Amino acid sequence: MNKPKKLYYTVFVLILSLLTGLVTACGTQTQTTNSGAVKSTNVRVGFFPNITHSQALIGRANGSFQKAIGDSNKIEWKQFNAGPAEIEALFAGEVDIGYIGPGPAINGYTKSKGDIQIIAGATDAGAILVSRKDLPIKDVKELSGKKVAVPQFGNTQDLSLRNLLQINGLTDTTKGGTVEIRQADNPDIKTLLDKGEIDAALVPEPWGSTLVKDINANVVLDYNQVWREGNYTTAVIVVRTQFLKEHPDIVENFVKNHVELTDYINQHKDEAKQTVNAQITELTKKPLSKEILDAAFGRLTITNNPEKDSILDFVTLSVNTGFIKEKPDTKNLVNLEVLNKVLKEKGKSEIQ
Repeated sequence: MNKPKKLYYTVFVLILSLLTGLVTACGTQTQTTNSGAVKSTNVRVGFFPNITHSQALIGRANGSFQKAIGDSNKIEWKQFNAGPAEIEALFAGEVDIGYIGPGPAINGYTKSKGDIQIIAGATDAGAILVSRKDLPIKDVKELSGKKVAVPQFGNTQDLSLRNLLQINGLTDTTKGGTVEIRQADNPDIKTLLDKGEIDAALVPEPWGSTLVKDINANVVLDYNQVWREGNYTTAVIVVRTQFLKEHPDIVENFVKNHVELTDYINQHKDEAKQTVNAQITELTKKPLSKEILDAAFGRLTITNNPEKDSILDFVTLSVNTGFIKEKPDTKNLVNLEVLNKVLKEKGKSEIQ
């Protein structure tokens, strides 16, 4: 081999060696990143500033969710005041895990064809049917010819009301019946009821206790009389299915902390109520009086159980009332795999 060719060959080998080394180095770096050792994940958590989302409020206050998912990841709290808005944020990938009512959760699961799943419960019951102070209704049948308000069409209270009407042989006016159902924000319901512009309302806590205390509303049905003796879910935890697949460890640690917070609230109710009220005050600038706070918590069950049977009943109600056009495949609507794994590890009974 002459000198020029030998020189070109040497340069070629040198360049090839450098390129090989560079590719190898890049491959090693990618593996390290894919292993999770370096990569950080932002976990966007949706919640309402409401006592039905007590675990979220307390976990936000004491930082336990952040601790549970690890220092390399970061919790971002996303506040909502209505279920549909939170569902849209989940659809858009702007929220990963959320506390929400079962009605919006079912709608989200149905519209997304399974992209959102319920993975745990948060609270049961916590809603009452009241009438205005000068109209002491004693039976649901007396709602015929009356105007009844709910916070939102298709939400948990609305579905519960329509179920009550159906059981008592009544129907809303949009279907040729005699009960006019109106949608209004909870603060507006208070004003409408006080002025006599509506006759009754089915509302969640703490608004039920607020209506009773502030404007002397009559309790027609208490929390354990509205439906299933109070054994129905009012708030659940949902997760984007894709997020669960990509970050099962984060979801598991989140659920583990949720279970621990549930135990804490049930074992330290006075302390828990104070923390929840402090969070509500910070987020809404409207603290609850001790009387209303105590009454509201007395109508709630803080739990991990999503009451699957009640969710399936809500699906049927949603179809019967037209909020869902046809009954969806509910096979993956409630996914208890992560929750039951956590419960088993803690020596607690698994949920069927």
